[in-house]
Amino acid sequence: MFETVSENRCFDGVQGVYSHDSDVCGCNMTFGLFLPEEAAEGPVPLLWYLSGLTCTHENAMTKSGAQAWAAEHGIAMAFPDTSPRGEGVADDDAYDLGQGAGFYVNAVQEPWAPHYRMWDYVATELPRLLFNNFALDEERQAITGHSMGGHGALTLAMNHPGRYASVSAFAPIAHPSVSDWGRKQLTAYLGTDADTWARHDATLLMREGGFAGPVLIDQGASDQFLDLLKPEALAAAIAEVRQPGTFRMHKGYDHSYFFVSSFMEDHVSFHAEALYR
Repeated sequence: MFETVSENRCFDGVQGVYSHDSDVCGCNMTFGLFLPEEAAEGPVPLLWYLSGLTCTHENAMTKSGAQAWAAEHGIAMAFPDTSPRGEGVADDDAYDLGQGAGFYVNAVQEPWAPHYRMWDYVATELPRLLFNNFALDEERQAITGHSMGGHGALTLAMNHPGRYASVSAFAPIAHPSVSDWGRKQLTAYLGTDADTWARHDATLLMREGGFAGPVLIDQGASDQFLDLLKPEALAAAIAEVRQPGTFRMHKGYDHSYFFVSSFMEDHVSFHAEALYR
């Protein structure tokens, strides 16, 4: 089960924060869940939001303004944490490895393997908890994310055909197998065999067949991490396979939540169109 950390009235719905003991991650995990007022009458669609490096469940929940647009469309939003946490959970002094940097994979290397199973957590354990306890429609899911979370959203969507009606990303880590935001973490968590990394690389997955639904990617043209994100590789892959979707470069925008919040309305509306189709 789960414990209620807080619940606040928000755009006539409820923004909740909850914690639970995760069997998958072997520690206590915290997540946010916004339920629009329509959830009081019955199950509503669910949009997953996966956050980036150094983030917790709180960042997008408090900075993105997403609840306003989710409430307008009658959509719930889930905000998972980005890694396992707590005493006994492996960590690293670097900001881009360990706690806050789970990279949405199942680690098989020590010391990460016992707890760093964010792929199974987001794909299996947390969905079961949510759909069993809240008024959510399992047949209507979509997924989005920012940076490391954009990487997670794209790879989860392309690895689970038929689950998500649509996928979008803000400044995703687009080609991690050739980036320092990727090679370091994939080596630490999965080992040195690059063949095992392919299912966690959005560019490679796109080249292999893409996504069966619509895709939206937004990228700031003044993002300070462009060389690490590799957006040009994903844009090329989208063109190569003629993936239905939109890739947008925005002049002057950086990597921050000022960028994310500027285009959040577009993303929620994009997913609403797919979820209510």
